[in-house]
Amino acid sequence: MKTRFFAFAVCLGMASPAAAQIFTWHDGQGTLVLSDRPREAGQVPTYEVFGSKAIRATTPLRISPKSLQYDRAIEEHASRNGLSPDLVRAVIQVESAFNPNAVSSKGAMGLMQLMPATATEYGVRNPFHPEQNIGGGVAYLKHLLNRYDNKIELALAAYNAGPGNVEKYGDVPPFSETQSYVKRITGAAPAPPPPPVIYKWMDLVDGRPVARYSNTPPPSGAYEVVGARR
Repeated sequence: MKTRFFAFAVCLGMASPAAAQIFTWHDGQGTLVLSDRPREAGQVPTYEVFGSKAIRATTPLRISPKSLQYDRAIEEHASRNGLSPDLVRAVIQVESAFNPNAVSSKGAMGLMQLMPATATEYGVRNPFHPEQNIGGGVAYLKHLLNRYDNKIELALAAYNAGPGNVEKYGDVPPFSETQSYVKRITGAAPAPPPPPVIYKWMDLVDGRPVARYSNTPPPSGAYEVVGARR
C-alpha cells in the first residue's frame, strides 16, 4: 500500500535520501507545482501553498494556528541559508502537510521528513521539533545547492536519490522515478543570490590616505575588488 509520506530508498552503500519523493512541474499558468506523486494524465487539482504566491501543491492546504508558528522559522532559516522561503514552505506542505509528527514508512521524520542519518549529520537532536527539523532540512538543501554549483536539478536529484547516486552517474541518476522527478523541474525556484562584492579604494583625509570599503564602488576614481562577503 502506498503511504502518504513515502521515502525513496537507495542501494546499500549509497547515501540515504533526505526526504520523500517530490515531483514538480509547471501548470498552465506557469506556476511551479510540487506533489508527492507523479503527474497523471489530464488536469491535476492544485492548492494554495501557505504564504506563497509562486508555488502550488497537490496536497490540500490545512492551516492551523500551530502551523502559523512555523512561518517565522521558515523565513529565518531560508534567509540565513539564501533559499526561497516559498520553496521551503512547498516542500513542507508536500512532505508532511505541516504535520510535525509525520513519519514515513522508511523512517523519514517531521516537517521536512528528514532521514535519521541526515538529522544526525545536521545536529537535529529531535526531528519532531519544528524549529530543529526546519533548520536541518533547509541547511541540507543549501549544502546540496553549494555542492552542485546552484544547479537546482542536481541538488533536488541528490535530495531525492542521495548524493552518492548523483556522484556515481555524474548527473541525474537514471532511475525512472528520479528522472521523472527531475524532468519536471524547470528551475523556477530562485537560485541563491551571489554574495555582495567588496570594493576598496583610498581617500585623502587631512592629507593622509585612508582605506575605504563598501559593497558598492566609489562614484569616481580607482578602486579594487578585494573579496566577496558571505
